[in-house]
Amino acid sequence: MLNRHLIGAFALAAALGVACDGAWAHDESKFPDWSGQWFRTYGGNPRYDQTKPIRKQEAPLKPEYQALYQSSLNDLDAGGFGLDTHYACMPTGMPRQMSGVSRFEFLFGPNVSHILFEDMTLSPRRVYTDGRDWPELGEPTFVGYSVGKWLDTDGDGRYDTLVVETRAIKGPHSYDNSGIPFHEDEKAVVTERIYGDKTNPNVLYAEITTVDNALTRPWTVKRSYRRLQTKPPLWSEYICTEDNRHVQIGDQNYVISADGHLMPTRKGQLPPDLRHFDQAVR
Repeated sequence: MLNRHLIGAFALAAALGVACDGAWAHDESKFPDWSGQWFRTYGGNPRYDQTKPIRKQEAPLKPEYQALYQSSLNDLDAGGFGLDTHYACMPTGMPRQMSGVSRFEFLFGPNVSHILFEDMTLSPRRVYTDGRDWPELGEPTFVGYSVGKWLDTDGDGRYDTLVVETRAIKGPHSYDNSGIPFHEDEKAVVTERIYGDKTNPNVLYAEITTVDNALTRPWTVKRSYRRLQTKPPLWSEYICTEDNRHVQIGDQNYVISADGHLMPTRKGQLPPDLRHFDQAVR
């Protein structure tokens, strides 16, 4: 008679085998070929609406948020950073991290699709495509919580379009480095419809709509990405905090000079409060 411990081990192995078979039941032929590295198709700073200059986005902001945006622009012109927090290596959050600020790639699984970024300040995106309902969302995150579904729009038996809705996006964050603001209530909802060009497999499009209480209406734009042709793809490591010379003290930003000294970032900027230092020591 087999030892009962061996019987238990065999049963466990059989159960794990079944579980693994189910977990790996993934038909790649049903998914589009979005392999490789993707990046934005335009030059200049990444922005929400790629068809317009960064300072002429024409965001449909409510008056109070338009005023905040104008203050952000004024601060930029004075040498500051306005409402942009990414200079201090804070995550850009959604939908800004999909503006092509970093090279990225797709990984498709049977229940979840991942979007991974080269920039270390951009959290990986998990798009749950298993048909789940929206759960009780906990603490917001910069990347948000994404639920999506795959579509076969031309009926050829292969998915060609990924539709995503993202909620629970943490603030503060902005649409781009000019500081176009979101409402502070963290109730923004971003929807995306991502699909490939019908004639060029190396081009992707994303129709993106943001609904936010700082806007007078939903704001919809269309973005495009190109597949980089480096073979095999080469990934570098971009860590924002490495040699970041910006220093935030209170509500002021300073910079560390090449010789290691604290410097102002704008004309007439006062030094930081040194009350906790012995100023008699030099």
